[in-house]
Amino acid sequence: MSESEARFTVLRQSADPLAAAGIERLVRDGTDRELHRINVIDFAAANGLPVDRALDAFLHATRLGMFEMSWNVLCPGCGGVLNTNATLKTIHQHSYACALCAAGYEPSLDEMVEVAFSVSPRVRQIAAHAPEQLPMWEYVRQMYWSSGIEFPAEMPAQEVMERFVIDWTDLGAGDKATMSLQLPAGFIILFEPVTHSAQFLDVQGEPTRERQELGVVFNNVQAPTGTVPLRPGPLRLTMENRTDARVLPALYIAGDDLHHMLGKRKKFLTARTLLTNQTFRDLYRADMLAMDQRLKITSLTFVFTDLKASTELYERVGDLAAYELVKAHFGVLNEVVARESGAVVKTIGDAVMASFPTPDRGIAAVLGMREAMKALNASRHSEDLTLKIGIHEGPCLAVTLNDRLDYFGQTVNIAARVQGLAQSHAIFATEPVVRHADAARLLAQAGLTPVAQRCNLRGIAEELTVYEIP
Repeated sequence: MSESEARFTVLRQSADPLAAAGIERLVRDGTDRELHRINVIDFAAANGLPVDRALDAFLHATRLGMFEMSWNVLCPGCGGVLNTNATLKTIHQHSYACALCAAGYEPSLDEMVEVAFSVSPRVRQIAAHAPEQLPMWEYVRQMYWSSGIEFPAEMPAQEVMERFVIDWTDLGAGDKATMSLQLPAGFIILFEPVTHSAQFLDVQGEPTRERQELGVVFNNVQAPTGTVPLRPGPLRLTMENRTDARVLPALYIAGDDLHHMLGKRKKFLTARTLLTNQTFRDLYRADMLAMDQRLKITSLTFVFTDLKASTELYERVGDLAAYELVKAHFGVLNEVVARESGAVVKTIGDAVMASFPTPDRGIAAVLGMREAMKALNASRHSEDLTLKIGIHEGPCLAVTLNDRLDYFGQTVNIAARVQGLAQSHAIFATEPVVRHADAARLLAQAGLTPVAQRCNLRGIAEELTVYEIP
């Protein structure tokens, strides 16, 4: 048995069989391009799988050494990859600059960090393992643009790019080149994807017959993007590569064709989604954030639960019996959380803190928790286990506390305080949750009408509207 076959055998045992079979087909039959920066959401759709099931399989496969995972910081404007990281730990919280958009962005783990999977060279060699040897336009397509850009499926990369590129060249380390061309009127960007540098050309006014001159040097210093005014007509462009690698400059027309391509976006796996995946938290517990990292998440949904009157339960049935009941309650909650694309952040005594990527997944989970607890009580012919539940959504910071991934901020505080309002089987939710369109749809389908009330929460200065879900 080959080393790769041995890995697939283990994968079939640890992941969903259909997802494992789909991965095996992809590795065996996929093109080189299809095996680089794999978009898990696309893979799930192509194989008729739920995204969570496909993601779990890729995480297990990566743990087995079949894939390499990359955390790519993206420009929210153009969708380009500004920085590639092998782990979450090397993403810093400072600003990342996009030369193409001439803008800087503080990274957030929502839509600015893409997580993609590339086949390991130990399993199969692909062209992207040696990016310096990729044809120019394959480099631009595979290395610069993220998996969220929806390129025409069958069209060669060069044919796509020629729609909005005037001219281009491939410059080796230390090389110089001169390009003679006719500049059309409009806004033109001289963009180089290896060094992530750009020069804007604002071409306007009366056409000229006199040759214009422009010199550009590519180096490893990321300078702010500047603008040079030019007139339509002849240009002699001199370029010098002062780096130790090749550079790939091209003149892009910033018109409708370029904007149309960059505007065709599709869903991709975000860091936020991965951090709320229970399999990821279980398999990569030691590969989270560094101790001094603080990364922003603009929206995350938190659920807090606690058992009502658990102290009385211990006194009534005894420590051993109560422990078994509490353990059973943790089991059903963990199952519901994982089913709804969430992850258990931590448990404190009888309480659970869980995170979800969106409010609708959180609402589906809390409704599922309540039903699961009813079923658990019914199986015991008792009503000993009553769950108090609170849910809230908002921005937060991802941090490391006590050697594990945790979250910090007012959103977390409010979610915990909202849970403290619950006294019976009712669920307490904040306005951002119940006003979320998909969450509201789930509540309506369940025949539940949230009842609003104004509340003062301990430690929270402003009075909040909180909804009781009966």
